[in-house]
Amino acid sequence: MDFRSLAARARQVSSIEQLLRHQLLWMLLLRVILYTLLTGLCDLFQNTRIEVIIPPKNLLVLFLLLVYLTTIVSAVMLLLMPGRLKGFGFFQNLLDTFFASLLVYYTGASHSNFTSVYFFPIIAGGLILPRKGGLIAAAGATLQYAVILFAEQLGYMPEYLLYSGIRGAASPLVSLNSFGVFGLTFFLAAILSALFGMRLMTTEDALSDSLRNFDRLATLYKQIFDNISTGIVTIDGNRVITSANRATAAITGHPPEQLVGKRYEEMFPNMTLAGTDVRQSIEFTRTDGAVIKLGYTHVPILHPNEPGPGGDTTHKIITLRDISEIERLEQQMRQSEKLAAIGMMSASIAHDFRNPLTAISGSAQILAREFSPADAGNRMNLELTDIIIRESNRMIHAIGDFLKFSRPETVNGEWFSLHTCLSEVIQVCTADPQWPATCSPRLSFDRHFDIWADRKQISTVFNHLIHNAVLFCPPGREQIEIEADIVSSPDGQEMAAISVHDNGPGVPENSRERIFEPFFTTRADGTGLGLAIARQTVSEHKGSITADSSRLGGARFTIRLPLPA
Repeated sequence: MDFRSLAARARQVSSIEQLLRHQLLWMLLLRVILYTLLTGLCDLFQNTRIEVIIPPKNLLVLFLLLVYLTTIVSAVMLLLMPGRLKGFGFFQNLLDTFFASLLVYYTGASHSNFTSVYFFPIIAGGLILPRKGGLIAAAGATLQYAVILFAEQLGYMPEYLLYSGIRGAASPLVSLNSFGVFGLTFFLAAILSALFGMRLMTTEDALSDSLRNFDRLATLYKQIFDNISTGIVTIDGNRVITSANRATAAITGHPPEQLVGKRYEEMFPNMTLAGTDVRQSIEFTRTDGAVIKLGYTHVPILHPNEPGPGGDTTHKIITLRDISEIERLEQQMRQSEKLAAIGMMSASIAHDFRNPLTAISGSAQILAREFSPADAGNRMNLELTDIIIRESNRMIHAIGDFLKFSRPETVNGEWFSLHTCLSEVIQVCTADPQWPATCSPRLSFDRHFDIWADRKQISTVFNHLIHNAVLFCPPGREQIEIEADIVSSPDGQEMAAISVHDNGPGVPENSRERIFEPFFTTRADGTGLGLAIARQTVSEHKGSITADSSRLGGARFTIRLPLPA
């Protein structure tokens, strides 16, 4: 153990034992100061005419060396001693009385001017070791002073005192009187110091209890502050961040030590602290570049003497929470409510409109056979009948889309050839009279590429994607290409990735998620359900569908379907 570790241990006062150790160290230091000053005074008196009994200089030097050496050894033992500090303190008090006795004996015994030095160990013992410390020191001082008086009475005195004419009392009663007066004074000082020491000990016990309670509360606060899932930031009156917990780092990406000392406007530029107890939210960019929805509230930190919030100069607590997931769940809930409304509406539409529309379409088809295109008088009637048939069929298809979206079908998965499936879908699409003759979708993958899905439902998805692609391609220059490949998901599962490319204007980046929402459309004659049905069907297959940019210059819709092991 080096000197630095000893010094560090000497400064520790976190417990009662350490507090007693600290007080004993101070007593040793005061011993050195006291006897250094006394020997200095003795040396000073030797060079003056003041009548003070002073021992020879060599004795003073030996006495001072004895005090220094004993104190140094005692201090080292005190720092290394694991326990029994009270016994050590009693021993040091008796040692101090012994030093006082040496000083008194060699400076004239009953004639010494330094008898009051006995009060140092007595008072120190009463204050540091209440009840017994001062009494033991008083008893030791009284007995040792009695020995000095007895030796003086018998003539056992240093020779330089005898040469100076210093003699003992002429009568033993004089020595006995001196013994009684000083002994009584010693014990009186011990009792008074013990009373003050007990009062001090009571105060120290109360302080120790307060410190323990404070430590428990501080530990509890620290655990709550560090382990709570809500981010907590405190700012002072100058709006400088004074503390931040671990959850703040998890939410914002900024470590607490990076936040402390910065102005909160610098770290949270869009945050306003207007009003209290109000949940507010901002768009926040994390250190990894992710944009989250950050919800926050703030309350003032009021001190007991403060009547109320002090405006912008008040210290505040700001709580932070990443509410991106909450908003996503709320959006899902709104979506579910919307779907429920669609289901009810679709059932009503199917009941009230589908059968009459079928009757209207069938009747119009029969009526169209009665009109001859060669007859100029019936040509107008034939065109009107064709409009009735076309619009009725469009309404029937729209109603069918509503029903498909509101009532998802059960997935009956099977292995089948993707090339064959898409060839059939393209054949149906190109048979539509409205299909442009210049458009011929190209299949750019192996003819033996197989996928696992519900063939009927996936065919509907492909039909929606191909029809959607051709509608946005430039007339006369349509390019539609379909690719397929095997990819791996983040968890290592194999998936079939089918991409539909076109050379249209593409999908704006801010609309690539919204286009899959029900009723979102940019076409005047669109229902906004085609892509919504596609995503719903793919989701029922435990897959995903996304939109991004195509190498053909337009949009690329990619379907990923898991493949059984």
